[in-house]
Amino acid sequence: MPANMKWRIPVVLAVLAASAWYAFPLSQRISLGLDLQGGMHLILRVDTSKVPPEAKNRDVTGVALEIIRNRIDQFGVREPLIQRQGTDHILVQLPGITERERALKLIGQTALLEFKLVSDNPRLLERALKGESLTGFNLAEDLEGSPLLLDRDGALTGGVLADAWVEPGELGLPQVNFRMTKDGAQAFSRLTGANINRRLAIVLDGKVQSAPVIQSRISDAGIITGRFTSQEAHDLAIVLRAGALPAPVVVEEERTVGPTLGNDSIRAGLMATAVGGALVAVFMVAYYWVAGVVAVLALAMNLLLILGSLGYLHATLTLPGIAGMILTLGMAVDANVLIYERIREELTAGRPLSLAIHPGYQKAFSAIIDSNLTTVVAAIFLYWFGTGPIRGFATTLITGLMASMFTAIFVTRLVFDLLLSSGWLKRLPMAHLIRQTQVDFVGKRRVCYVFSAVVILAGMAAFIQRGPQRYGIDFTGGLLQEYRVSRPLTADQVRATLAKVGRGDAVIQEFGSPTDWLIRTSDDTEAEIAQTMARTREALFADYGRDAAPELVRIDRVGPTVGKILREKAWMAIAWSMVGILLYVALRFRHFDFGLAGTIALAHDVVVAIGFLCFTGRQIDLIVVAALLTIAGFSINDTIVIYDRVRENLRLARKIDLPAAINLSVNQCMGRTLLTSLTVICEVLALYFFGGEVLRDFAFCLLVGFISGVYSTVYIASSFVITWRRMFKPA
Repeated sequence: MPANMKWRIPVVLAVLAASAWYAFPLSQRISLGLDLQGGMHLILRVDTSKVPPEAKNRDVTGVALEIIRNRIDQFGVREPLIQRQGTDHILVQLPGITERERALKLIGQTALLEFKLVSDNPRLLERALKGESLTGFNLAEDLEGSPLLLDRDGALTGGVLADAWVEPGELGLPQVNFRMTKDGAQAFSRLTGANINRRLAIVLDGKVQSAPVIQSRISDAGIITGRFTSQEAHDLAIVLRAGALPAPVVVEEERTVGPTLGNDSIRAGLMATAVGGALVAVFMVAYYWVAGVVAVLALAMNLLLILGSLGYLHATLTLPGIAGMILTLGMAVDANVLIYERIREELTAGRPLSLAIHPGYQKAFSAIIDSNLTTVVAAIFLYWFGTGPIRGFATTLITGLMASMFTAIFVTRLVFDLLLSSGWLKRLPMAHLIRQTQVDFVGKRRVCYVFSAVVILAGMAAFIQRGPQRYGIDFTGGLLQEYRVSRPLTADQVRATLAKVGRGDAVIQEFGSPTDWLIRTSDDTEAEIAQTMARTREALFADYGRDAAPELVRIDRVGPTVGKILREKAWMAIAWSMVGILLYVALRFRHFDFGLAGTIALAHDVVVAIGFLCFTGRQIDLIVVAALLTIAGFSINDTIVIYDRVRENLRLARKIDLPAAINLSVNQCMGRTLLTSLTVICEVLALYFFGGEVLRDFAFCLLVGFISGVYSTVYIASSFVITWRRMFKPA
């Protein structure tokens, strides 16, 4: 047994133990994202323009965040997330919430409580009713519709309250009782004692709730009555206890997922993971036999390491995160294929197995490190510019890639060393269906350039022709509702139903089956969104409520400002990832033209994928951007493997010129390229067919990009180095 096994075995066992400790039990270690368990994701903007002059220097957003936190804590939401974002935005996530309208009102209600004296001068009231502006007075109406003239001076606010609770009032209707603070009680006592027999209006957010006559001095308590339901009264008590918001808040982004859709996503994610993993495992064992079994064991450990990392980081597992996990399992095979193909070359050269394994790992090492790190670069920019579930995808992708490098380079090598030292492994048979080709790839570069140009131009034309429709609401803003019905409907039926309530211009799309429908409108104001949702529900229930039972399972709403910001951040993520990859490759291979050619090839694949999305009527949204960056990482991954082989061939055969070295390298790597692409495409197909409709555009984009990646790696990335040198280095 090699001496270094004395420390390698404990390291692997320790990593396995730590991963299992942080991964299990899954339900306690890893939280599910809102897209898997259901709930609400909100981005709130504090409207600081409405802050009173005397509060301009206060941290209004910080004060608002604490008040919202207090309200949500009293509302009883389990494990909410409330965070400040920037100077005037607040992120709120409410897992498992089912009462959407109630939650929005609780969070967004300003809840400014005021106590104002009612003027008893009928002449002033008459002048105010005629439209005359009166200094020191406001015209208002009570709940019965009677006009009231309220004094502006001497008013008290809800800041004097110490507590509020609900009790049954007259006729059994709920009322909200409140108790004053010590200072508040003194101020309230002075106000009521000096104005006995006058009416005192209790005003909430500018609306008079009641205006009783002051019968005697009131020192420390009071009652708010109104037409409250029990739930409304309890919510009012909550917001009064938490305090009024210092400024209005506006919902700029909302993602609400019902529990039904969340459960469906979990089932779809697990099915896609099982099918994709099984396909890869069967392929590896069938093609590499014993080595394939070792690779499958490494993949199982890779999955455990990912789960352990998520548990250690207290990360949230989202549906895109599951997709990232599936993809990393497919991409992890790449490192094993690289190593095994290198071992095969050593065995073919006549070396015994014991002397073939070490150089196989050694020669594959640099390609594995370079290819995985460039993909990590893309994932880092995705995390940096991404939000919500997209960050979950980036986190899973990064941890998965790091885990795959550890299992492929360290763990499988340890297994082989153990098998060799114990005498159990004497041969390493492998299938060899893909022989080394003898194709002049460089000679076909001009034809490929023309073909690529035609495809790219056609895609750009489709991109331009689709106009704003090329983007989902993530990037344009608007309202998206997903309804599920119990019997199939047609688009004409749904459109006719919506036309009855003035929403016939909505974009209607069947979402996977005739029982799931997306309804998209361009509404952006709070009033428009509320009206559209109410009318849509009303129309669907009126026409299909009895026999189709419409269920609202998802709501996505994005303000136009947020949509523009998300769109800019998405393109920035793509651009910066390409710059990062360009610099890494250029520095790693010490030639700018290698980095440039590789970046052009990955840009080619991204543009081709976008073009096919537009051709097929699909839209570009945040999850598609995640797919585009994954394509970039995968494309450069393949390219780097060939670059690494070119560097090696130029070093071993100094008399060979660059075109010959590139042709030789591409032909030598062709088997590995096809094998790796096949395993990853198997995973993507599992995502496409079993991952659910939410991930279907994501999987389609990946499928196009990965196929394009194989083509661009072989015909564009390497050949363009020659073209560049002949254009700018003619000597």
